[in-house]
Amino acid sequence: MDAVGGRPGPLTTVRLREEPITLGQLLKLAGLVSTGGAAKELLQRGVVQVDGQVETRRGRKLVRGQEVDVEGRRIRLE
Repeated sequence: MDAVGGRPGPLTTVRLREEPITLGQLLKLAGLVSTGGAAKELLQRGVVQVDGQVETRRGRKLVRGQEVDVEGRRIRLE
């Protein structure tokens, strides 16, 4: 959800070749960060949610059907 009126942000679908994928890998694949260090910084700020819950672990395993929100940008795994 974004900060304006609680409306969900735009949805991007990422198709996984194999699962699981780590949250850090997904952030790079989606183009939100370019390095693992940048992913770590983003996660430490507390702006990443997995299925509606704040997540701070770069190594969090993700599978198809989950949704990640980063500052209003939604990513759904398929």
